[in-house]
Amino acid sequence: MTAALPRQAAPPDEPARPAETRAHVIRRRALTLLIIVLLIGVPAGYLVISAAQSRDSGKDKEAKYSATGLTTGWPSKVQRRLYGVPVPHPSVNVAYYETNNWRTSRLYVQFQTTTAGLDEFLADLGLSRTDLVKDEIAVNTRDQGITGWDFTGPGARPGDYYGLVKEQKNPKPTLDVVVNTWNTANPIVYVVSRTSP
Repeated sequence: MTAALPRQAAPPDEPARPAETRAHVIRRRALTLLIIVLLIGVPAGYLVISAAQSRDSGKDKEAKYSATGLTTGWPSKVQRRLYGVPVPHPSVNVAYYETNNWRTSRLYVQFQTTTAGLDEFLADLGLSRTDLVKDEIAVNTRDQGITGWDFTGPGARPGDYYGLVKEQKNPKPTLDVVVNTWNTANPIVYVVSRTSP
């Protein structure tokens, strides 16, 4: 049987510590446990939240890119620059849709602007209103089907539409433009910009 060691006295340069009470031991252990939980639990909680947000973000992107037709909102600055579609300020009812495949990438954009905004848009393309051709539907049937644009349905009146095609050498995009001038003060512009890699 091993004999208990006698309690050593404190060194002469240190004051003697009183013996810990049971309440003090419980408090110290609780504090240690709390620190461990905080050091392990909080980062683990952040990881779980981050993973959930990442999964939700992925679902949102998947829904966005698997959708067909236009998405309300402005295309990004990068998209506007790459596809050469300068949406003027002010513009409302802005919507866009981008498609990509191994042969051709397309950006579809529509917006409603002022007559000054239309002039600004055309000037940014190096064009003017005199380049628009009356009753020219420059956006083909395939692209109209993708976007849901209908230039011949109910409410479409001859003389309201003007269009043009701005062809450019690769890598610059070719732009098909249709302008609906039914509301003369606020024309609606439809653009299909396509480029080949």
